Amino acid sequence: MNKRQALIAAALATVCAAQAAPAAADDKEKCYGVAKAGRNDCATGAHSCAGQAKADNAPAEWKYVPKGTCEKAGGKTTPPAK
Repeated sequence: MNKRQALIAAALATVCAAQAAPAAADDKEKCYGVAKAGRNDCATGAHSCAGQAKADNAPAEWKYVPKGTCEKAGGKTTPPAK
């Protein structure tokens, strides 16, 4: 990895951290399996940042939603088994 790639990776990680922290308020919960492609809220085992989901409704991708709405939207509040 060259310096430019390292700088870009560090910037993306900072953006992910900044986006995820405010969204984690007490009135929100992680909802797995409802994120649309390119609209997930942060990292999974397949990638390192928000907005990198490759497919709609992938079980490991998550999005913050208001508490109590996840299962109504067809998602799960627990990550999928590995």
